[in-house]
Amino acid sequence: MTSWIEHLSTLGARFHPDDAAQVEDFGNVLDAPALAAGFVAPVTDLGLIAVSGADAAGFLHNQLTNDIEHLDGATARLAGYCTPKGRLQATFLAWRGVDGGDGADIFLQLPRAIQAPLQKRLSMFVLRAKARLRDATGEEAREAVLGLGGAGAEAVLRAQAGALPAQAYGKTEGEAGTVIRLADAFGQPRYLWLTSSERGAAALASLRATLALGGNAAWRLAAIHAGVPQIDLPTQEQFVPQMINYELIGGVNFRKGCYPGQEIVARSQYLGKLKRRMALATLDNAAARAGDEVFAADDPGQPAGMVVNAAPNGAGGADVLVEIKLAALEREVHHGAAGGTPLRFLPLPYALDALDA
Repeated sequence: MTSWIEHLSTLGARFHPDDAAQVEDFGNVLDAPALAAGFVAPVTDLGLIAVSGADAAGFLHNQLTNDIEHLDGATARLAGYCTPKGRLQATFLAWRGVDGGDGADIFLQLPRAIQAPLQKRLSMFVLRAKARLRDATGEEAREAVLGLGGAGAEAVLRAQAGALPAQAYGKTEGEAGTVIRLADAFGQPRYLWLTSSERGAAALASLRATLALGGNAAWRLAAIHAGVPQIDLPTQEQFVPQMINYELIGGVNFRKGCYPGQEIVARSQYLGKLKRRMALATLDNAAARAGDEVFAADDPGQPAGMVVNAAPNGAGGADVLVEIKLAALEREVHHGAAGGTPLRFLPLPYALDALDA
């Protein structure tokens, strides 16, 4: 059977993979107008952990920032995994699969670069729980991963996959695979479609005839404009969830029980004014990367924040999500050093809460 990567190789690798990720990347760098009009992107830098067993939901509920026990088969949700000090080690897209006999698997999607150590760490805390973790990245039913978005995506995806979720973080599952609707970007829906390599390759041949063909960078750029952060290798243990707006986009449930770091996350929410948030910005430097520091011009001696996610924007620069001191948003902010490339802040697609407005 031909693998997904072998199918994609007929497209040609358009740019080299990051050394840390060690994945092949197919497609083109796209700009914002192309994303807004409609695009499809083979996504090859995300991995998948499956958690199975009678205690799978309860085990994850006690480890992650969101409610997993009440996760049903028609929805997906964001969730984080924190250190005991409340710093995010990973962010996931989580959903429940089809019932396989002893309860449906729960899937956690995250960057491949951090999957193996995260999976090993989570496994250490299973103890006597009836839960098993496995790498589900290459499993046949979910081997092909396609990201779609923009005005032209909905109709052509429906023709390939059938009924689509009507709301953000809704999920449909059937013969065509799993389709999850994500947060909108550019005022248009985004979808993640996981299917077999054979079906994905056949669909891609049709989809790319009407949609712009992107790759991992295009998919990251769409997520950046949706205001949805992803913790990756350079940003592990850097942020409390609120510092990257994670509770504003549904990634934290403050009514659930304890999890690692829960006390600090709750204290950050209820005690005092939050002084750091995540903002959307663009800059004329395509080399910007997650983990890069940014500096306010009037305080060059210490960083004002850190790039959370970055992607080339197709216009010679990069668009970024940046965690930053709120006070610095009204100042000149530069990438890398006080004299570096300036950032131009853009509006997020959602509002910060009243406490910070």
